Amino acid sequence: MTVPIIRDIDTARAGILRRMPLDDDAATTTAVAGIIAAVRQRGDAALREYTQRFDGVDREALEIPRERWAAAAADLDPALRHALLLAISEIRRFHERQLRNSWVEFSVEGALGQLVRPLDRVGLYVPGGAAPLPSSLIHAAVPARVAGVREIVVCSPPQRSTGEPAAVVMAAAHLAGVDRLFAVGGAQAIAALAYGTESIPRVETIAGPGNRYVIQAMRLVYGTVGIVSLPGPTETLIIADHTASPRAVAADLLAQAEHVEASAILLTPDPVLAEQVQVEVERQLTILPSPNAQAARDAVTRRGGIVIVPDLATAFMLANDYGPEHLCLLVADPWSYVGMVRNAGGIFLGEESFEVLGDYVAGPSHIMPTEGTAHYASPVNVDSFRKVISLVGLNRSGLKRIGPAAVRLAEAEGLFAHAAAVKVRFESADADGRE
Repeated sequence: MTVPIIRDIDTARAGILRRMPLDDDAATTTAVAGIIAAVRQRGDAALREYTQRFDGVDREALEIPRERWAAAAADLDPALRHALLLAISEIRRFHERQLRNSWVEFSVEGALGQLVRPLDRVGLYVPGGAAPLPSSLIHAAVPARVAGVREIVVCSPPQRSTGEPAAVVMAAAHLAGVDRLFAVGGAQAIAALAYGTESIPRVETIAGPGNRYVIQAMRLVYGTVGIVSLPGPTETLIIADHTASPRAVAADLLAQAEHVEASAILLTPDPVLAEQVQVEVERQLTILPSPNAQAARDAVTRRGGIVIVPDLATAFMLANDYGPEHLCLLVADPWSYVGMVRNAGGIFLGEESFEVLGDYVAGPSHIMPTEGTAHYASPVNVDSFRKVISLVGLNRSGLKRIGPAAVRLAEAEGLFAHAAAVKVRFESADADGRE
């Protein structure tokens, strides 16, 4: 079975460009709700039971001592250590540009402003199944650290062979400077971060990717704790024209397709390119290791494909409707099309600026909105870990100017105590002989 070529836009809209809601899985929701309830009621005891059941690991102490992280970092292959440090440096440099400051504006009527404050404690979830993701740790931890977060807590499932999170995840925790690391995964980790247990402290917000159980847990605990995003299976949408290399297009499709349940879609007005990419995808699938090839083939044949569009304007219309996590522009002069993009987690411009660089070392966090949430959401960034507190410091001059309008609005809403709180200031002033 090969990657399909779709020549009808309506067929594409009804098929690969149509998303199915992830929260319709009643069985997953029921299972996750039960896990959350157990963790709330029994704390660490429930975490140990789920760790044994799901991960095959018996652990008494859930927290990983800091010296274990340092040892993992010291044992890293030097080239891998250098790559992690380079990525951390580039991510930090990018996110330092995002910092905004508190401000206060004084006038004859007093002062207005805002305080920008970091969150005190945040929780990060790092997947650790068949493919542990140290990159996800640094792409969340570094923006949080730049934001000024006081304490960063990481949960990642233990490996059956060691009883600890993957060594490369522990090394990344050390190099990124997180504060605490726990060998807990799945929905139970999200519950622990949201409600706290004897070992794991309650956090103020949670960030990070995960499987459907993890994401459903985030959905269910939202409100008790902040949730930065609900990142579902990864997705990439490529817009390419006749100038694109079929080999590069196919490689970019498969790079995302090898993730479980991913989607990878190409929109092109060039039928020749479409057929060349179809052939090239098949060739490159034969080169991938078997597990990766199986996942990638499943993605490109069941949740992906190639759509032939009449022109690039139509491609951008479809892309904006879809709102992809990754939008890759493999076209002549890609910068000239940036203004046409309204909805995307990230835009990757040209064959030398491909999405895999964004996964690791380009700078922006790779934790980006999926499932169409790019219509209103942003990638993880410094503001994901900060809050704004408004400052209001008006004087009598300001009160005299805007107070009567506040009275009228309060009375229009039937909130007469609100109105009275304004009027009493004027009454007090009259009694004191003030203007």
